[in-house]
Amino acid sequence: MIRNILGSLVALAGAASAVLSPFRDWYDGRAGQDYRVRDLFEGITATESGVLVSILLPFLFAALLVIAGVVLRSRIAVALAGLVVLGFTILWMVRQGQAAGALTVGGDGAGLQVGVVNALAGGVLMLIGALLMRGRGAARARREREPVEPYGAPPADQVDMWPPTQEPGMSTHTSPWPEPEVDPYTGPDPHDPRTRSYPQAPPPGRAGDPRDPVHPPQRPPEG
Repeated sequence: MIRNILGSLVALAGAASAVLSPFRDWYDGRAGQDYRVRDLFEGITATESGVLVSILLPFLFAALLVIAGVVLRSRIAVALAGLVVLGFTILWMVRQGQAAGALTVGGDGAGLQVGVVNALAGGVLMLIGALLMRGRGAARARREREPVEPYGAPPADQVDMWPPTQEPGMSTHTSPWPEPEVDPYTGPDPHDPRTRSYPQAPPPGRAGDPRDPVHPPQRPPEG
């Protein structure tokens, strides 16, 4: 996120520098807006140019590319805008050198001037901004690498809450149905012979039987 913001600011600063450059002097006191776009392909002439058909036109197109690239977080669009500005500026320098015989740099208003510097700096800043930006693809790949948990962590005051029932307590299942209730233990079955380890009550009909059901009487030994 920080790299995207920083790269966007740098690219926008480069776009502003490139758009403002045609309104400053480029060569021998002649502003960049006085050069026609067609002069870059046919040769520099002394013919004055309108603003919308001057070298400002490709720079405006580059600025729109930068804005679209920042909104869409597209590094390719921002880098393409920087290449457009640098390409047209270098093409102008080639044509101007052919028309003047040589390019010179002078502090007295002769030769290359500040407008060319602004255009070159704008193109370089756009490329730097594209390098700083991470782009949408990098963010998407980072999200795909991160493990996705089915449920978020519960708040601090509801530590034992767990979906989908959202019932408090330590849940050990995720079924939406309630847990089956277990019958309470009431002791061994008195009618089960496996649990008869103590005298049993006489069955119905034998209430007066004095014999011990556990230790029945034995026959006396015969002498």
